[in-house]
Formats: sequence, structure tokens, C-alpha cells
Amino acid sequence: MRKGWLMMVLALVLVISACGSNNNGNKGSSSSPSASPSAEAKVDGKKMYIPIISKGFQHQFWQAVKAGAEKAAAELNVEITFEGPETESQVDKQLEMLQVGLDKKPSAIGFAALDSQASIPLLKKAQDAGIPIIAFDSGVESNIPVTTVATNNAVAAAMAADKMGTLIGGEGEIAVIAHDQTSRTGIDRRDGFVNRIKEKYPNVKIVDIQYAGGDHLKSTDAAKAIMQAYPNLKGIFGTNEGSAIGVINAVAETKKEGKIIVIGFDSGKAQIDAVKNGLMAGAVSQNPVGIGYETVRAAVAAAKGQDVDPVIDSGFVWYDKTNIDNEDVKAVLYE
Repeated sequence: MRKGWLMMVLALVLVISACGSNNNGNKGSSSSPSASPSAEAKVDGKKMYIPIISKGFQHQFWQAVKAGAEKAAAELNVEITFEGPETESQVDKQLEMLQVGLDKKPSAIGFAALDSQASIPLLKKAQDAGIPIIAFDSGVESNIPVTTVATNNAVAAAMAADKMGTLIGGEGEIAVIAHDQTSRTGIDRRDGFVNRIKEKYPNVKIVDIQYAGGDHLKSTDAAKAIMQAYPNLKGIFGTNEGSAIGVINAVAETKKEGKIIVIGFDSGKAQIDAVKNGLMAGAVSQNPVGIGYETVRAAVAAAKGQDVDPVIDSGFVWYDKTNIDNEDVKAVLYE
């Protein structure tokens, strides 16, 4: 009798255990979507590998791009590497990195060309091998990249124009110190600023546009000459880091702090310091974190055969004394 009772208890335990096992199995399957990012990150059954080859590595700007790329890689569960030459003049070194990346047969490649033409033969190899190329920060003179992740410079410069128009009270004389009139960034930043002023601020007159090659010394001389020629000048816009630094120096050397509104483009220690001490009203900065993030996102989409926009706007920020210490702004400023 006791033996029969024990057998009944054991049978009941086995039934309960079996039910528990089935329930746990159901829970495991119901939580399986958590594994879906890994599945999504595979091509032909393999986890995606995407080398990101930048113009440089040591500069804070590129470290911010790297941070954005790593953020997207973690979210999408892909493997990336991020590298660049020691200086932005080492075209041959960058091409070697591109060749090494190609040799690893990656799912896609992110590439910021130091030379818009020298890289084309290697990019053609990638295209022939079915490896999508994502250009970022700067494009190449070819339609090989499936997309280019970059700042919308015209829109960013238009924001700078709005800031200038507001700060000078909607009227008066202003000028522009541009870095060049041949590159896409030089043209778009100049025209974006000039066109917005003409469209929205009829009582603001752009009295002069000078080109100083982005050299801060030449930009200083150009700004001084404009200030001397136009004693009622209210503001100057510098279209890149060197241009803006030149304007800042000119205003300081002529002791016109507070009399001339200075607005810049890009970041860097000199501009950050100028904003903090009041020499510069503010500036537009590209979003290097966004550039890295969108590059990896586009690479994953292209590797899956999905359509991507031919140009992806990575965004920008306006920074001045009121927000320069905000964490989201500090994240995109570089020194």
C-alpha cells in the first residue's frame, strides 16, 4: 500500500515537472524577439562587419564621429572598426586602410575621402564585389557611393543668417568672410547665408564678401579691411573655423568687441573660448556624432539591399553662451 502511494506521488511529480517544463519553453519562445536584432544584423547567415575609414583619428571631431558610429553599431548589433591616418594629409595611408578593409570582404564600408579622386579605383573594386560604399563627411567625384552622409550646409548657414538678422535688430550692414568659392561647402555656406538675408531681412545689406582660403591670418586681414571700409558695419559671418577665428582676431585687435556681431561655422577651441568670453555671438557646428551614427545605419540598410536616400542630412547645432555647456551641445563640439 505504501509502495503504491509512493508510485502515485512520483507520477504526480513527473506530470507537474512536465507542465513546468512546457511553460518555461513557452516563455523562452515568447521572449525570442529579443534575439531579433542579431538576426536582423546578419547577411547570408553572418554577422555584419563594417569598416569605417575616416580622414583622421586623433582629432576630437573624429572621436565624436567614432562615438556615433559605435552607438549605431550597438543598437543594430553589427561589428565595426573605426580608423584613420594620423594626419589628414596622408592620402596613401588612407588608401591602404581602404584596401585592407576590402580584403576582409565586409558587408559595407563607410568612407570619408581625403582625396575625392584617388580613392575611385578602390571604390570601383568594392562596387564590382557588391560591397556598398557609404560616403560620409565628404563625398567623392563619383556615383559609386550609394549615399553621402553630410551636413546640409545651405540650411545650416541660413540658420546663421537668422541669428545675425535677429542680433543686429533686422537692419544694418554686414559682411561675409568665406573660406572659398569652389568647394561645395564654401559655395553652400555662402549662398545659404546670403540668400536667407536677401529673402527675410530687406533692411540688412551685405556690403562685401571676401575669400581667404580658411586661413585665419588672411581672414584677419580681410576682416580688418572690411571694417575700415565700412565703419558702420554691424556684423561679420565666417564660413568655417579658420574664417571665424580670423574675424574674432580682427575684432579683438581693433577693439570693436560688442560693436560688431561675429557669427561662425564649425567648432574648435578658439571659437569655443570666443563664445564663452563674448567675442563671438555664436556659431553653427556640424554634428559629428550624428555623422557616425547615420553612416552605420545607412551601411546596414544598404547591405540588406534596402533603398537609402542619396544624401543623408546628419544635422547641426547652433551654440552660444546660453547652451554651450549643455551636454547635448558639448557632445558635438570639438577642439
